Amino acid sequence: MTNNDDLLFSDEEADSADGDRHEETEAKWKIVIVDDDPGIHDVTKLTLADFEFSGRGLSFISCYSGAEAREVLAEHPDSALILLDVVMENEHAGLDVAQYIRHTLDNWQSRIVLRTGQPGQAPERKVITEYDINDYKEKTDLTATKLYTLLCSSLRSYRDIVTIDQNRRGLEQVIKASANIFELKSMNEFATGTLEQLTALLHFDPSAVYLRDDVQQGGLAATYAGETLRVLAATGAFKDLSGDNVRDHLSPAIVERLEKAVAARQSLYEDGDFVGFFEDRHGTTNLTYMSGVGTVDPVDRSLLEMFIQNVSIAFENVQLHEDVADTQREIVYMLGEAVETRSEETGNHVKRVAEISRILAEAYGLDEDNVELIKLASPLHDIGKIGVPDAVLNKPGKLDPDEWAIMKAHAELGHKMLSGSNRKIFKAAAIIAHEHHEKWDGSGYPNGKKGEDIHIFGRLTAIADVFDALGSERAYKQAWPLERIVDLMQSESGRHFDPRCVELLMDRLDDIASVRDRFMDQPAARA
Repeated sequence: MTNNDDLLFSDEEADSADGDRHEETEAKWKIVIVDDDPGIHDVTKLTLADFEFSGRGLSFISCYSGAEAREVLAEHPDSALILLDVVMENEHAGLDVAQYIRHTLDNWQSRIVLRTGQPGQAPERKVITEYDINDYKEKTDLTATKLYTLLCSSLRSYRDIVTIDQNRRGLEQVIKASANIFELKSMNEFATGTLEQLTALLHFDPSAVYLRDDVQQGGLAATYAGETLRVLAATGAFKDLSGDNVRDHLSPAIVERLEKAVAARQSLYEDGDFVGFFEDRHGTTNLTYMSGVGTVDPVDRSLLEMFIQNVSIAFENVQLHEDVADTQREIVYMLGEAVETRSEETGNHVKRVAEISRILAEAYGLDEDNVELIKLASPLHDIGKIGVPDAVLNKPGKLDPDEWAIMKAHAELGHKMLSGSNRKIFKAAAIIAHEHHEKWDGSGYPNGKKGEDIHIFGRLTAIADVFDALGSERAYKQAWPLERIVDLMQSESGRHFDPRCVELLMDRLDDIASVRDRFMDQPAARA
């Protein structure tokens, strides 16, 4: 008789591999037994039948050869422990499987314990040195107690390795997600990007909304009036709510959850929903709400909190970027309008030129950055007129040669005024001021450039400027009807204007003509 600590290898008939695989459940630790002796499978499962670790039982998968083990392990990369016989169909079959697991499957998480009944075939020192295994046991040494200890230590190691790897992958996601939102420059993009990255971090595709409760710190898509919480961006079931009052569309339970997060000043996980709370250093409070999240484990919670902290920093950066962009835009319009006012014209001309230039640049195929750049810079096309005397600038009749020379000098003057700046907007504006009076056939000024030697910014702004000037009342002329303007533009294609740009003007004529309705001139006050 043997004592209870002895492992007894019975001669009972083994279960089939397929039958063993049906024992698997997702909640259990997967244990793969690889051995050509059916008795080893039976006694191992019998001994460990009631084993639990960290609240989870065991699910056994049996393989009876190295070849079968390769197939099974490729299907089950999440196997926690592999009890691997050395000698099966050949003397080194188990060693080959160990190499396959580590180097072919690239599985470095599963714990591998070699078991051998013939230690002389694979000396322990040589095997433990040359192969990435975690333990080496002789079958005769594995009593029930020692097998229990082996399982505990192996599963503890596997659990910790998986946790570390999940943390690493999660941190990579947080870093990538944070980098993505730091690149976003508008509040709408930021809100949408935040939702996308949170969705990835939570490993699901929820209905989600991004909310903001402070308009004073200002985002373009966020509004706050009294106690109204408005949606900045939304996805899934809430995708039609952007700009709406949250309380008008979400259930009282969800609204209460949002208010609870604000009151607690922290993110909440409740009834399968996630409410992310963050605020910037100015006290601006922001929320994300996601439905259908389910259980969020402690690792994911810590990663989400880290991401939320980064979102707060990014939020401030977006606000700062928008403040700078708005300031630049206002300065540009104010300078442009100052020139137009000297010409006894309205500042709406520069706004129309900006919009028409944007439409043409987009149709021409310029990238998004350059489309925005020409829109911001084109209002300064005539900035050099600030140096032209009033008598010349506002002369109702035709200019004489000397006056015309003074007027033409505004292109060079505008270029000199703007070219000293290192800002992209003013560099682009310098080009436009210098070249928007050049002509496709080389007859323009100040340098007689022709064709594609004229910068595309200058060619596009020239069309926008002339189109709008012809349709506007000036001190020396009445506004032209649209049909006459179109005839002139087409007749000047290939002479004054780039033919392709004229074609684009015709293609987008309805959009361009509508710009005049959006920025209608008011009658100018006369002294």
